[in-house]
Amino acid sequence: MEYTYNIIDSDATSNLQLQHYLGEYGDFTCTAMCKDSSEGINHVLKYSPDIIFINLGENAYEYFHMVMELHQYLTDLPIIIGIAKCKKYAYDAIKGGFFDYWLMPYNEFDIRKSIYRLKKLLPVKVEPQTLCLKSYRDFQYINTDDILYLQADNNATEFIMKDGTINNAFKTLKTFENQLPKNFVRIHQSYIVNTKYISRISYGKSVCTLKQNKEQLPFSKSYRKNIDELKKILSKNVISSLN
Repeated sequence: MEYTYNIIDSDATSNLQLQHYLGEYGDFTCTAMCKDSSEGINHVLKYSPDIIFINLGENAYEYFHMVMELHQYLTDLPIIIGIAKCKKYAYDAIKGGFFDYWLMPYNEFDIRKSIYRLKKLLPVKVEPQTLCLKSYRDFQYINTDDILYLQADNNATEFIMKDGTINNAFKTLKTFENQLPKNFVRIHQSYIVNTKYISRISYGKSVCTLKQNKEQLPFSKSYRKNIDELKKILSKNVISSLN
């Protein structure tokens, strides 16, 4: 399971430091970075993150009000962790339902303890790895790890498998978009790809190259944001040779 988080912080330096610390755990993905409470509420409602990190700073009480306002829109709030340079707002933060309160400069040991408590509170959810394709009285079960990509075929969908076979489902591509594990990403009106098999992303040619047979799939401008997020995920823990 990957934990998604939003950062609400107007300080770019502390923002980068926080992402650096979280990046060491390998299962935290940043979905939004916000500069103030107004932008923060908008992005929390838009991305539904698991965790919100708030650099309280001089606007602490504005952020406390923001958290109270979120209760008007959400039944269950994300886990909220406050960040500050002093303990001044710690009592109000904990009283306001914050999960934890981190002091800057960051203490690696304190962060590690907090992360493990967080993971205990939000245990790993095992995503289903088998997909059932139903057609009348026929039920076909396929392992999602064996799927290279999905391709739209009018009102049907073709499942292109890594062994070269093709399975058909008489449902639209949209039907499967939210049913598949998170490693499947929509990159085009006609394609959903298994990101485990992507070896290259070319922005110049607007194509993703698969490890299997070097096949190329196009991506469109309307799904450019998905490609950007995909690049971030694939770039984790890699050795870069960029000049």
